[in-house]
Amino acid sequence: MATAVPVERDAVAAGFAGPAEEVGVPGARLDRLVPGGAGPAGLVVDLVAAGVGAALAGASVGGALTAGALRGEPYDLVVSAGIGGGFLPAAPLGTLVVADAVTVADLGAETADGFLPVTELGFGSVTHRPPDSLVRAVSRATGAQVGTVLTVSTVTGTAARAAALRDRHPGALAEGMEGFGVAEAAGLHHVPVLEIRAVSNPVGPRDRDAWRIGDALAALTAGFGKLAPVLESWDTA
Repeated sequence: MATAVPVERDAVAAGFAGPAEEVGVPGARLDRLVPGGAGPAGLVVDLVAAGVGAALAGASVGGALTAGALRGEPYDLVVSAGIGGGFLPAAPLGTLVVADAVTVADLGAETADGFLPVTELGFGSVTHRPPDSLVRAVSRATGAQVGTVLTVSTVTGTAARAAALRDRHPGALAEGMEGFGVAEAAGLHHVPVLEIRAVSNPVGPRDRDAWRIGDALAALTAGFGKLAPVLESWDTA
C-alpha cells in the first residue's frame, strides 16, 4: 500500500488494520503493518508513505518491489491510495473513487494544435489498467465509483484547466499526483496495480475554503475498513 504522505498512510492504517495494538505494532502511526507477517484477514501488508509526485512515489515503490523480490517475498499487488480532487458533479467531496484506468494527464508536448500525449510522440505509455475483477469487487465492497483517475504534476487550479482535462479524458472522476508513477513501477515488476482516491476538493478553481480533507481521510479509513476480505479473496482466487 503506497500513499503520498504520512497522514494518508495513517488513515489507511486506521481502516485497514484497526488499532495498532491489534496487529502487534506499538504506537498510533505505522510505517509498516506487520512487516513480514500476517495482516488483516491473513494478508501480508506493507504500508509506506512513498512521497509526493509521480517520480518520488514511483521510485519509492520500485525500491520496495525490488527489495521484496531480492528477499524472496515478491508482492502480489500494489495499491496507490490517498486523497485527491474530484470532478463535479460525478465525484462529490467525501466520496471514494477506484480507478479502472490510471492515466497520466500531462506527460507529452504542447503544440499549436493542442496537447499531444507522449504516446503520440512515439514513446512510453499513458495508461495502466488495474484488474477489472478487482476494481469491481472493491467498488461493490466500498461503494466507490469507478472511473479514470488522472495523475498530474500540477494540481488543477482553474476552470479552464479542469475543462481541458475533461475534454481529453471524458471518463475522468478524480486527479492525484502519484498513481501513474506507482503504476509504472508496478508494471516494470509485472505486478498488478490498484488506485483508490477519496475526494477532498473539487477539480477546478483553487479554493482552500472548499477543501474537506478531514472528510476525505475519514472516507479513506472507512473504505479500507471494508477492503481486507476483498483483497484476500482476490489474491487467493
